[in-house]
Parts: sequence; C-alpha cells; structure tokens
Amino acid sequence: NIPEYAVCSNPEFLKEGAAIEDFTKPSRIVVGTDSEKVRELMHECYGPYNRNHDKLIFMDVRAAELTKYAANAMLATKISFMNEMSQLAEHLNVDVEQVRLGIGSDPRIGYQFIYPGCGYGGSCFPKDVQALARTADSVGYDAQLLKAVEAVNYRQKETLFTKLERAFDGDLAGKTIAIWGLSFKPNTDDMRAAPSRVLMESLWKAGAKVVAYDPEAMNETHRIYGKRDDLNLVGTREIAAEGADALVICTEWKSFRAVDFSWLKAKLNFPVIVDGRNLYNPEDVKKAGLMYYAVGRGDSLQTAL
Repeated sequence: NIPEYAVCSNPEFLKEGAAIEDFTKPSRIVVGTDSEKVRELMHECYGPYNRNHDKLIFMDVRAAELTKYAANAMLATKISFMNEMSQLAEHLNVDVEQVRLGIGSDPRIGYQFIYPGCGYGGSCFPKDVQALARTADSVGYDAQLLKAVEAVNYRQKETLFTKLERAFDGDLAGKTIAIWGLSFKPNTDDMRAAPSRVLMESLWKAGAKVVAYDPEAMNETHRIYGKRDDLNLVGTREIAAEGADALVICTEWKSFRAVDFSWLKAKLNFPVIVDGRNLYNPEDVKKAGLMYYAVGRGDSLQTAL
C-alpha cells in the first residue's frame, strides 16, 4: 500500500552566522501548498516557534518558490542600489554615509541592507539573483533590473583594487598589501564570491603580495589558494599591518572597528587605508596622518602618493 502523502514548499530564510536564531525566531514562515492537511501539520510542526503571533503564510507552491528568490533578489537590489549611489557620491564629492542616514530615516526604505561597500558575496544572493534572471530568460522575459543588480555588484568588487591603483599611481608591483577580513561577511568562514578574492587575485596579477588576517576564514583561504609565495596568512590583524605598504578592509568584523590610527600609521610603510566597509570616521583617520580611501566618501578620488 502506498501511504498518503503531500508535497509542500517551505523555503528557508536563514542568514549565515544566525541560522538557529532565524529558525527559532522567524519573522515569517512561508509554506506553499494546496492541501488542508499540510496546513494543519505545518501549524503543528512550527507550533513552538509560532506562539507570539501567527507567522505562517500559506500560498501556492509556485508562489512560495518565487517568494524565496524574490526576497533575496530584493535585498541584493538594495545593496547594489546603494553601491551605485556610492559611485555617484564620489564623483559629486558627497559623503554617501550622510545620504544613507537621510534615506534610511524614511520608514518606506529603512536602514537595513543600504550600507555601501565592496559588493555582496556568499552563496545565496549571487546564486538566487542569477537563477531568477535565467528563469526569466527561460520564459522569454528579459529581467533587466536583475541583470543590472549583478552587473553593479561585479563592478563594485573591483573598486578596492581601483582605489589602491589610484593611491600608488598604478604601480603596485612589489608592494605588500595587508588585508583585514577575507570572508564575504562577518561571523562565517564562507568565501564564496567574497570581494576579498577579487581583490587578491587582481593584486597578484599586478605583481603585489598579500598578507591577510581573518578571524574565521584562514583555513578556507588556504584551502582555496594553497601555499603561494605572494600570500601570507597571519594570526592577528597587528601582524598583518606590520610593514605593509597599505591596509585594505574587506569584511566588517567587529574586531576591526576600533583602531588606534596613530599606531597604524607607525606600522604601515605608506599611510594608506582602503576601507571597503566604511568603518571609520574620515576625520579621525586624517588627523592621524593617514590617507583614507573609503566607499563613496568624496575624498577617495584624490591621489595619495
């Protein structure tokens, strides 16, 4: 006898580094089904995590599948939009962080996912945006916005190398560049589509060396790139900065947010910081005698050396 069964779509919305928290305290629980029995069973299944108010949202199976892709594509779109604004801000000599606060105060926009930076990575956003664009192509629709989101993100990952080239007047051969942060975001060792990878590979092509530190992703970096003469993975951020020709911040780990800039200037061969996550107040960095190349903060366009 074949037992009675049904199939439903129950997409996850879990962030890397916060999966358990997101599962036990979800903002919503999406279930795609056309079965009343499945509705009953899913209510029972999620009962322990659904007590405060009913977070279950039932819909068609195909709608649930599209909801998953659309949610990630929407978040990726916010990131790429803000990165597009950061490029415009630099050319207009505007501090994009002021713009971020200005637009984020509008409750229709909000502050989440509008931080300018060096591009999104990981497995979910790139994969889902690309998959949704290909799905559109398969049904004869040209999803121009989705393709633009990916194009802007790819371009944004090149901005750190571009700023270093500008700082050193195009001559990076023989330079040693310190990198703080290798994972695509904090609280994970995931380096899939990480901006740090685009930067390191561009530096190697230019003849530069990399000395890098990340609180979690050192083993993953070694797994990906193996042993190289132009890559030195070290145990602390302090060792990475010692004697480097410039410092680049790729990941916004909390341990990178507080820095003695006078100490940092003494450690670096050249007073250059390229901050891919806008962690610092430009005035504080400049007071210590450092050149600060951030993302969309106006003065990043000048040549440092």
